[in-house]
Amino acid sequence: MALLEKEDILRGLQKINARAKEAGMIIDISIYGGAALAIAFDIRRATRDVDAVVRGAPDFLRKAAAEVAASEGWPENWLNDGVKGFTSAHEKMRLMEHFSVSDSGGLRIYTPAPEYLFAMKCMAMRPEGIEGSHDISDIEALADIAHIGDVETALAVVESFYPASRIPPKVRFGIEEIMVRVAKRRESEPDSGRLP
Repeated sequence: MALLEKEDILRGLQKINARAKEAGMIIDISIYGGAALAIAFDIRRATRDVDAVVRGAPDFLRKAAAEVAASEGWPENWLNDGVKGFTSAHEKMRLMEHFSVSDSGGLRIYTPAPEYLFAMKCMAMRPEGIEGSHDISDIEALADIAHIGDVETALAVVESFYPASRIPPKVRFGIEEIMVRVAKRRESEPDSGRLP
């Protein structure tokens, strides 16, 4: 399957935005994972799909996404809600400014704050390369963006979004390993890795 780059994702979303405006519908969509890393943080160059949760008009969005897939030659599930199981009841989202919603309709697109996406990636934490996963390298990059510098802070961030009882031991151990590596990297790059 071809990867979707930032420009592809934005083009697909703009096409759905135009259809929503034509239909006079306002649709809220939250985008997570690799797509959020690409369009909101410029961390990732490409992703296999766009993980999203829709609030309002899911049938309309499904149809519009299928039409975009057909016109672009993308897989039908390029926009999917497989991320639902990893969202938090305490979401911290930001509205993207690229999309303008008027009273006549359009998309309102939200992406996670860096610390929320950090927590989500920690909870998913698939080994690097498995099913195309970049979770570990994404966690390291998000630690820099969110100014998370040590294990205790990292665990506190994750626990601010997910109950401690839901955090598996493998995630806690993984966070420890990753944050030790992040700290060592920052020590070896005194200018670029130091937190403000």
